[in-house]
Amino acid sequence: MFTTRPTLQGTFGMVASTHWLASQSAMAVLESGGNAFDAAVAAGFVLHVVEPHMNGPAGEAPAILAPAGGPVRVLCGQGPAPAGASIAHYTSLGLTLVPGTGPLAAPVPGAFDAWLLLLRDHGTRTLADVLSYAIGYAEHGHAPVPDIGTTVRTVRELFTTEWPDSAALYLPGGRPPTPGRLFRNPALAATWRRLLTEADAAGGSRERRIDAARRVWREGFIADALLRAAARPTLDTSGARHTGTLTGDDLAGFRAGYEEPVTHDWHGWTVCKPGPWSQGPVLLQQLALLPEHPDALEYGSPGYLHTLIEGGKLAMADREAWYGDAAHKETAGEEAAYGEPGVPLRALLSPEYNAARRALIGDTASHALRPGSPDGRTPRLPRYVTEAATDPAAPASPGAGEPTVTAEGATRGDTCHLDVVDRWGNMISATPSGGWLQSNPVAPELGFPLGTRLQMAWLEDGLPNSLTPGRRPRTTLTPSLALRDGEPVLAFGTPGGDQQDQWQLHFFLAAALRPPVRGGLDLQGAVDAPNWHQESFPSSFHPRAMRPGAVTVEARVGEAAVAELRRRGHDVTVGPPWSEGRLCVVARDPETGVLSAAANPRGMQGYAVGR
Repeated sequence: MFTTRPTLQGTFGMVASTHWLASQSAMAVLESGGNAFDAAVAAGFVLHVVEPHMNGPAGEAPAILAPAGGPVRVLCGQGPAPAGASIAHYTSLGLTLVPGTGPLAAPVPGAFDAWLLLLRDHGTRTLADVLSYAIGYAEHGHAPVPDIGTTVRTVRELFTTEWPDSAALYLPGGRPPTPGRLFRNPALAATWRRLLTEADAAGGSRERRIDAARRVWREGFIADALLRAAARPTLDTSGARHTGTLTGDDLAGFRAGYEEPVTHDWHGWTVCKPGPWSQGPVLLQQLALLPEHPDALEYGSPGYLHTLIEGGKLAMADREAWYGDAAHKETAGEEAAYGEPGVPLRALLSPEYNAARRALIGDTASHALRPGSPDGRTPRLPRYVTEAATDPAAPASPGAGEPTVTAEGATRGDTCHLDVVDRWGNMISATPSGGWLQSNPVAPELGFPLGTRLQMAWLEDGLPNSLTPGRRPRTTLTPSLALRDGEPVLAFGTPGGDQQDQWQLHFFLAAALRPPVRGGLDLQGAVDAPNWHQESFPSSFHPRAMRPGAVTVEARVGEAAVAELRRRGHDVTVGPPWSEGRLCVVARDPETGVLSAAANPRGMQGYAVGR
């Protein structure tokens, strides 16, 4: 089969990410003797520099890792709501939704501490080693991808009239970053150099210096600058100026940590995902909803698309009703730390529940949001969603598939992804996001802004994803790792907001169901395969819109398939031929030790490297 690129194969190491500079920086770390976790941290910090419209140090960085010979673990780089981020505080300001921009939407930052925890516990290199690549690109410049300039042009007026520190960085001489002209962030380079100096002053082991750097972030000059940014009245998407709720105690008290993954077995595969504080279990629910026998799936046929689309609607409806950071209690009747019943994951993934849900998939498209009743519990949707479903004037989704940015800076779907596997068998998948250049004004002392992940929580009490101090807002970030007969084989993921687990499902099935190439999985063919997404659920991003029955497909799906989907009642939008999904993947064959990798050609910036 023709593909845009070959599936890379080798035995030394493989990297795939959403930017070629991050991929090559990670590969340089592997070449210097570092392992997959060293390489991932280096790539993560490079992504902050070269994709600042997609992620930043004060954003989020969930990851899933499989150390060679060890158990699969989830690394939670998602910070919680600050202690002062109560529903009462936001509603007292006249708000019905958390703004999509500004410090009022800022949680406790999670990405930085997660990367350093990973480096300390699983890496081998010093912090200076892995930061050197990001410092170099920030200090000496990089040729920016077109989307950075596109994003900045969209918010030019906001920056020049309201966010002058952002204008100073991203509109030097009044011009946005332009491909072919080096773009620099000297403040960010200076931040990391000062961090290293202060961490080295602590002396001692590699681990001791990494922990010292974490303290500088939480309690030192970086924390001071972040708190000044949070306290500055800032115009946000509500049309008003607000200050944030982040305090020194919030920053000082946060630690990234490890968790058990949520898993589902599917015909010899075990797919591992982060918990319901992410949307990760959506991929598992979609797998559980598939016909019991894979032979019933005629890959790529209109019936195949219809089955996956309708199953995705059911899984996303359950996400709205049941997912949240409810202390990870899985069985009905157990009380979470927040005094509410926990997320019923066992029931949501059980054969009995999914057999009943599967029966709801008919021959025609459903336009309803239909959450289920696991363990007989009654689902509850946010009032905002139920009212919007009956309001013809409710806002349409601001964009489909790829990220969109409004003039006020509202965003959806802006994210990065990276995967690494090394010659020792270490494997990691990470989906850094948040802290976008358009999310908050740049802290001029630091060279990066706060994030806005609180926009994903609801201002209504009693929901799994209600805004709650100390609770993580449910995110769309969802890296994946798949085992075959108990051995780690695949690490994969994609940017794309709510679309992530839809695109990942199609990728995984394309890799699992189709014939192998060159003795291994056809990873590049699975990445390149025509993709789609549906929007019959509330967006996770402000203004939380939904489009019942809407499906967007790549034109390569074909006219016959589009006609059949429309005949079945789907509201189909045909997008450009290469517009859906930005997947990255690495793989390891446990029997041969052969490593593989592939990356998305869409957007003209994702790359896999390896040897």
